[in-house]
Amino acid sequence: MNTVPNVITPYYVRLVLVLGIIHCGLSSSIAQPRGGAQIRGVVVDSITRQPLMEASVTLLLARDSSLVTYGITNGSGEFMFRNVVAGRYRVLVTYVGYRNGAMRVSVVPNVPVTETDTLRLLPQTATLNEVVVQAERAPVAIKGDTLEFNAGSFKTRPNAQVEDLLKKLPGIEVSRDGTIKAQGQEVKKVYLDGKPFFGDDPKVATRNLPADIIDKVQLYDRQSDQSQFSGVDDGDREKTINLTTKRDKRKGTFGQQSLGYGHNPNDGQNPYLARANINHFNNGMQLSVIGLANNLNRQDFTGQDLGLGNNAGGGGGRGMTGGGGGGQGGATPSNITRSWGGGANYHNAWGKKIEVAGSYFLNNTDVLTDQQTLRRNVLADTSFVTAGQNSSRNQNTSNRANLRFDYKLDSLTTLRVTPSLNWQHSQFGSSSISRTTTNAGNPLNSSTTDYSSKGTGFTGSNNALLLRKFKRKGRTFSVNWAINLNDQQSEGLNRSLNTYATAPTRGAGGADTLSRPTSSTGAGALSRAINQLNNQRTYANANTNTITAAYTEPLSLRNTLEFHYSTALTRNTSDRQVTDYNETTSQYDRRNPSLSNQFLTTFLTNRGGITLQTRRLKYNYSVGLDAQQSGLRVDNQTRDTSFTRQFTNLLPNALLTYNFARSRTLRLNYRTRLNAPSVSQLQPVPDNTNPLNIRLGNPTLRPEYSHNLTLTYNNFQQGTFRSLFALITASRTDNKIVNATTFNNVGSQTTKPVNVDGYYTLTGYLAHGRPVTVGSLKANLNLNTNLTYNRGQSFVNNQQNRSQSYLLSQGVSLNSNFTDKLEFSLGGNMSYQTASYSLQPQQNTEFVNRAFTADLYYQLPFRFVLTTDVSYNNYGGKSAGLNQNYTLLNVALARQFFKQRQGELKFQVYDALNQNRSIVRTVTDTYVEEVRSRVLNRYFLLSFTYNLRNFSAGATQSQFRPMNDGRSNRGGRQRF
Repeated sequence: MNTVPNVITPYYVRLVLVLGIIHCGLSSSIAQPRGGAQIRGVVVDSITRQPLMEASVTLLLARDSSLVTYGITNGSGEFMFRNVVAGRYRVLVTYVGYRNGAMRVSVVPNVPVTETDTLRLLPQTATLNEVVVQAERAPVAIKGDTLEFNAGSFKTRPNAQVEDLLKKLPGIEVSRDGTIKAQGQEVKKVYLDGKPFFGDDPKVATRNLPADIIDKVQLYDRQSDQSQFSGVDDGDREKTINLTTKRDKRKGTFGQQSLGYGHNPNDGQNPYLARANINHFNNGMQLSVIGLANNLNRQDFTGQDLGLGNNAGGGGGRGMTGGGGGGQGGATPSNITRSWGGGANYHNAWGKKIEVAGSYFLNNTDVLTDQQTLRRNVLADTSFVTAGQNSSRNQNTSNRANLRFDYKLDSLTTLRVTPSLNWQHSQFGSSSISRTTTNAGNPLNSSTTDYSSKGTGFTGSNNALLLRKFKRKGRTFSVNWAINLNDQQSEGLNRSLNTYATAPTRGAGGADTLSRPTSSTGAGALSRAINQLNNQRTYANANTNTITAAYTEPLSLRNTLEFHYSTALTRNTSDRQVTDYNETTSQYDRRNPSLSNQFLTTFLTNRGGITLQTRRLKYNYSVGLDAQQSGLRVDNQTRDTSFTRQFTNLLPNALLTYNFARSRTLRLNYRTRLNAPSVSQLQPVPDNTNPLNIRLGNPTLRPEYSHNLTLTYNNFQQGTFRSLFALITASRTDNKIVNATTFNNVGSQTTKPVNVDGYYTLTGYLAHGRPVTVGSLKANLNLNTNLTYNRGQSFVNNQQNRSQSYLLSQGVSLNSNFTDKLEFSLGGNMSYQTASYSLQPQQNTEFVNRAFTADLYYQLPFRFVLTTDVSYNNYGGKSAGLNQNYTLLNVALARQFFKQRQGELKFQVYDALNQNRSIVRTVTDTYVEEVRSRVLNRYFLLSFTYNLRNFSAGATQSQFRPMNDGRSNRGGRQRF
């Protein structure tokens, strides 16, 4: 295998060393700040005088009780705070079963150690029928497998949303597009009081709920429902956040309404913004209604579409992407989007046995894309460059509904039903031109294509889960029936004119057999036209039916044995009919048999296995072995041919969790799995949506067999708020489905999937976070290092092309906690990317991307507020044409109104320097591509926002009952 040239390797090594030194140096320097004093003390029982171990001790500023730092007592009841600046403080001690204790402490300059008096806590007893205790709480607590943040300890600006609160929490990052990462992993679900909020869309919760109603933020790894119920960890987890509301905010009406309009001097599309959300809570009952409309590329929801026309631009294949224009804070969108949407969310308990949670959401997006592309292809004996322009418009309307129904049949049996439905309608249109030349600039081909399509789609799913406990503790039985439906239908019109420098060779590129008529343009050039109508339908009466049953038997207090079995049937039918334009009849009535086909695939699996789990105080582990028998039937109904292939595989798995301490955990997870090819990969019919890049299926594909090993280390120090998260993932895939690409003499290509062995990926991630205090300034510092390595192979003109690529990035962000006037955040990211190829070592490439961001919120006199954010992006490469840089600057001035500052009139300027742009680089096995997109540029917007807050007393703990899959108020493991 070829490696990166010598000119690259020294630079790469130097960069790795520099970034590592920066990361370690910053961590070390911050971990050991200079010039502070120590506060030491002891906590004991007031009666027995015995030390109290693991009591929560919080250091607060005396003037406003804001958080400075936090810790716990050791085995001798001692606590110590290091690096405390001179000033007056309060020490607060809390311990379960005792009354809170507090004392005032003064730290004097030039006194290295301040000893406090011994804190003697009084036992707390009550003989009354009911007693209400109000006490200060620790900012951060670890309860079982849950990391719990007290929202009141992290100040946010007035009228802030949950997204702003999450940015303050140690170890949590929120990008500008709303993506949440916790401890280096993306958060997939956000619950409200343990209940789904508009299904599984995190953005709807974080961007539509106010921060001031949140009491606690609970972070945990959510297991599957069956795994949580049985207690046997299956290794599949999702990073999840649960937001618990304040008790006095569980009864009332609240929300936010905004309206804005402006001017865009760059084009006639003046910006507008309208959004509203209203929530009515009545203890356990929750009803929320939201609506939004704007043309500012802002989506407070996760969009979905049918993907019509995704092949129109060609490309595809595995790759890594760099750039994007957002830097540390998230990428600039590569298009201009107008969107509107609205929906409702409902939850309530119907009696003592039934709980219902449901939502409906309707949204429409209109996406305009205008791009310039430059692709450098890698061939065995030559290479060529394709430059193109593409303009497209994609309109999509989506309706989605989610429901969850929990019914407690008796004290030992629970039934959960979770249906989900989605209806969509899309229209897509694109116009593109491209020109391909050799490296020397000699022309090979050119193409002009107009493609349009429209389609409808329906997807649906339903899970019915029955959970049964037995009288013997640990003995359980569960069965889950999952159904997934999928029916998509589209109609596309493809018109193109392709010109070749010479006549194309047959069999490579497919253009010679897939288009007509043919005409000569002189000087040896040849021109071919395509004018076709295609109807595509992919559907199934029951796309996937899966039944999974599990039975657990406790062998002892420490050991549990689980038996499980699952069967799944997947049926996919793809019906593609293409007709050419008939000039005689002026209709599309000439069937093109080479592009038309009806195809059916059936994939049936039966899988059974056994898992042994052992739990100890410090560690637990499980080992298991599954046997899977699967059959893939391929039925080409057009050609009246079919065949069936059987596969038998052993699928081992293992899991080890070791708890060094309450907040330090090591986890090792090994899994194997089988992935069946999709119907589009199997169907042997050409797709000429892009006439110069024909896609062809392969009915002889085998399922992929992958081994995945994941190592995670999590360390959170309660006393210093320092967090360290490390992740290493390694995988090997046999029968990996990759592309085999064939080019002809004029640059046309045919891409066909094939199976290969020896595909490897390695990913490393290191995140370090901690608070920083300089005088009265408090902030959270996050450092993250990411390394990705891919080694694979593909085929170009029937020759093996081995490739390897690296991506190394180092990021840093500093987010301040809100003071009376100031809030800010700073960020930076540097990434280095290389790619090397065995076929063309001279095409090996490298480039460096740099991004820096800064956000500022400052309260001026007379209730004026200044906000600004700026991002600088620099893209570097070997050639001068790849070097680009720009600065995006946004500025806003607002005036707040009313007694509680509920109203705000804001004037903002977006892209004040008029430099915004989007640049995305992609590296694959066969090419390197750069895409530059038209984006939103300078505009002016005047808007008014009103925050509704109307709460009433009366919410009680007995009236509020969290759902089973949320985190209880004690933060323990979920129970059914």
